[in-house]
Order: sequence, then C-alpha cells, then structure tokens
Amino acid sequence: MALTKRQKQVLDFLVGFLDKHGYSPSYEEMAKALRLASLATIHKHLTTLERKGFIRRGHNRSRSIEIVHLPQPVREEVLGRHALELPLAGRIAAGRPLEAVEQRETISLGDFTRGRKARTFVLQVKGDSMRDDHILDGDYIIVEQTQVANPGEIVVALVRGEEATLKRFYREAGGRVRLQPANSEMQPILVAANEVNLQGRVVGVLRKY
Repeated sequence: MALTKRQKQVLDFLVGFLDKHGYSPSYEEMAKALRLASLATIHKHLTTLERKGFIRRGHNRSRSIEIVHLPQPVREEVLGRHALELPLAGRIAAGRPLEAVEQRETISLGDFTRGRKARTFVLQVKGDSMRDDHILDGDYIIVEQTQVANPGEIVVALVRGEEATLKRFYREAGGRVRLQPANSEMQPILVAANEVNLQGRVVGVLRKY
C-alpha cells in the first residue's frame, strides 16, 4: 500500500532508530525528532502504518514497535542513508612515527560490515612495520578510541605529543613503554611512559583488492 510523505518519514525514522539503538523509540522521541507537537498525531500515524502492514506493535508495552515490511524504495533509501561511515582521520605510519593529520573525510564501511561501534575511526596505514601481523601498506585500520591498552595490543600511539605510530604496546621496567613493530627488520621504539599517549586500539583491518 502507498505511503504519504509523513508516513514515509515516520517509517524512515523508525527503521533508522531501530538500526542504531536496537530498540524502538518512545512516542516522545518520535514527536521530537519529527517536530510534531502532538503525541496523538504520532499514534495516528503508527496506527495507519500498522493497518497497512508495515509495523506491528505490542499493545500495553512501551518500545514494542517491530518493522514487518518495507517497500523496496524505502528499503533502498534507508539502507543508503544509514550505510556505515566512519571519519578518515588521516594516515598512520607503520614504518616510522608520522604526524597523523586530521582530515575532513569519511570512509564508508558499507562494503565491509553492517555493524556499528561507538567512538571509532579509520586510519590508512603507510609503511610495512606491521606486515607480520598482516597489516600492510595501504590497508585501513578500524580504531576504537581509548587511552588504555593491554600488553600486546596493537595501538595508535602519540609519541612526544606530535608523532603518531602504529605498533604493539608493552610496558617495560623503569617506567618505559615499548612500541614493538611486527617486522624483524625494524627496531622497537622505547620511550618514557609519560611521553606516550594512546589514541586507540586496533579492532579491525580493511583491505580492498
């Protein structure tokens, strides 16, 4: 059955909210997002969508809206709009420390995954110091922002406040940190712990052929 413009907006919002949060929005959240003053208007639109077979509601239960059916044009538009994109924050050296320059770009991960992870960004690898861990020059790494890491985790580390590098993280005696490359031809970076600020840990690697 055909949808009016407002009904399509309501359905779009429902799909996007469910996709992001994993549960349905409240009437108040819907009214605020769609700039509708009346909750009765939201109720009316939901009743119509349910009657047309697009949604199902669990009566007398909050946040119980389920998507039953999406017409193909709506499905394509919603999936396109909600394709996962993460900020491309710059390029990271895998051979020697290199300043990671912030750029106003994004990289779409729709070709790789539909999952979402809060506080993540993407860096492109330059160099081959992590090749034995199968992270190669030109690869993209997914990084979860964190200032702590367990020994042996692959991290993005800011050295002396200005140089960023991709290495495995280890704590050494005497208050030092070892940033270990995964390449037997390269030496580790040994610095005082207070000269290293962790920017994140690697949670995935992307590669296109």
